[in-house]
Amino acid sequence: MHEYLLMKRIAVFASGTGSNAKKIIDHFRDSDLARVALIVCNKPGAGVIGIAESESIPVLLMEKEKFFRGNAYADELKKQQIDFIVLAGFLWKIPEVLIRAFPNKIVNIHPALLPKYGGKGMYGLHVHKAVLDNKEKQSGITIHYVDELYDHGEIIFQAYCEVKENDTPETLAKRVQALEHRHYPALVEKLLRSV
Repeated sequence: MHEYLLMKRIAVFASGTGSNAKKIIDHFRDSDLARVALIVCNKPGAGVIGIAESESIPVLLMEKEKFFRGNAYADELKKQQIDFIVLAGFLWKIPEVLIRAFPNKIVNIHPALLPKYGGKGMYGLHVHKAVLDNKEKQSGITIHYVDELYDHGEIIFQAYCEVKENDTPETLAKRVQALEHRHYPALVEKLLRSV
């Protein structure tokens, strides 16, 4: 019981299918360091909600007005004793009130090598199409702390993959997603060991 009380509690914010959320849940399933204690979602019916239900993890469904003009659910997250927030395909910009409530305790993964191909509208296949349109030789992932701007906070880690001549946004997305799944859970663990 004592160990359980010392475990860090992670909230995973996701808007879509939840493949990164699932990898993080799996990674911490038998951990004595941390566990995913809450899934936060802004889209009713998103795949990540089904993952949360099958894992018996509570879901907090966010409402836009309260998120952007209220307290950004900071009180609810504190009440749930959340220690660390992991963004995994969450498409809303994080309000300053939440960044202040969790200083250097919110991280995001972006499917490109920031500072290139970041910012508003740069998510999913839009990112990979932009990379291909610019004939980049490599792409990859960026894990970074979250600040009040899209895809802007301090970079913690990057991993690279080759962009192939015959790539489509979909084939490039698959290789980038493999990097996300390989590196994100382990990096979250490393960060949690230092907070």
